[in-house]
Amino acid sequence: MAKAYLGLGSNVGDRKANLVSAVKILEKNKQIKIVGISSVYETEPEDYLDQEKFYNIVLSVETNLSPLELLYECQLIENFLKRERIIEKGPRTIDVDILLYGNQEIDNEKLKIPHPSMIKRAFVLIPLLEIEPDLTLPDGKLLKKFLNLLEVGSKVKKLENLKIDCYTE
Repeated sequence: MAKAYLGLGSNVGDRKANLVSAVKILEKNKQIKIVGISSVYETEPEDYLDQEKFYNIVLSVETNLSPLELLYECQLIENFLKRERIIEKGPRTIDVDILLYGNQEIDNEKLKIPHPSMIKRAFVLIPLLEIEPDLTLPDGKLLKKFLNLLEVGSKVKKLENLKIDCYTE
């Protein structure tokens, strides 16, 4: 099984319910095992600023799926939860991104791993490092070094009273 990390975000509708729904769908897939879930973080939008704040989490998973099969599963979740792509980087019910997949590096028209923006996004690095503090990129660079280069300020706020637990029975 390969270890992968997924970034999830929502800023349309019931943000927590959207994240919970995505996690539940992932858990039902027999080829994906969730092994870690970060806290929920409320984050300011980036790039397209005229939208609501996001709730973000990161999951660590073990999977038998190939990177492209995992991407397909992520897209199925987005479609099931009615993600609309009206404005690039705009509002969304759910976003499910593959951040890392083992030590693989992939760069093609369908998939880029490591996720190309992750080292520039505190809303990805903070929850990712919460569940795996010494995580590295495939080239061996520590991810926490990239976080030290970012201005976090109040853009990323940990929601202490909001947890998303595994529901596996």
